[in-house]
Amino acid sequence: MLHLALNLTLFVAALFWLGVACWVYRDARRRSRDLRVIGASTLLGLVPVAGPIGYLLIRPPETRDEAKSRRIEVEALESWLRREPPSCPTCRAGVDASFLVCPVCTTRLKEPCAGCSAPLAPTWLVCPFCTLDVKAPPAYDLDAALTAEAALQSVGPRHNGKRAHRTQEAQAS
Repeated sequence: MLHLALNLTLFVAALFWLGVACWVYRDARRRSRDLRVIGASTLLGLVPVAGPIGYLLIRPPETRDEAKSRRIEVEALESWLRREPPSCPTCRAGVDASFLVCPVCTTRLKEPCAGCSAPLAPTWLVCPFCTLDVKAPPAYDLDAALTAEAALQSVGPRHNGKRAHRTQEAQAS
């Protein structure tokens, strides 16, 4: 019975040792692309007890995914810091965020609030300064507008043609 308990203990210890070595290998793969570093870390992880502890002391502080996320965050912050100041879409002159019109070319940049005259962004539904609802531009009935335009075009050239023909006849006589 003692022999069985000893064998079972050795089996669990060997399984734990291989599990730790496998963890060291997988962790090294997540933290480095260099095959030599991965191999050396795995060999270090195979050394009982001291190997995994040594690996924990020398392993890179962050995984490749964490490093990539940090790089992306830093790039986003740097691009935010490098952003261009607001400019007029027509003449590209520098303008202040509170300007309603461009002082150089008089292009309308923003609409004033009807309640407090503060400049409103085109996408705002409510004025953030006085909480007045911003009126959306009226919706146009495109079918009615096109029908009216077609009616004017069909009536317009006929009258213009008759008038032009009559004025030419009057000038000829």
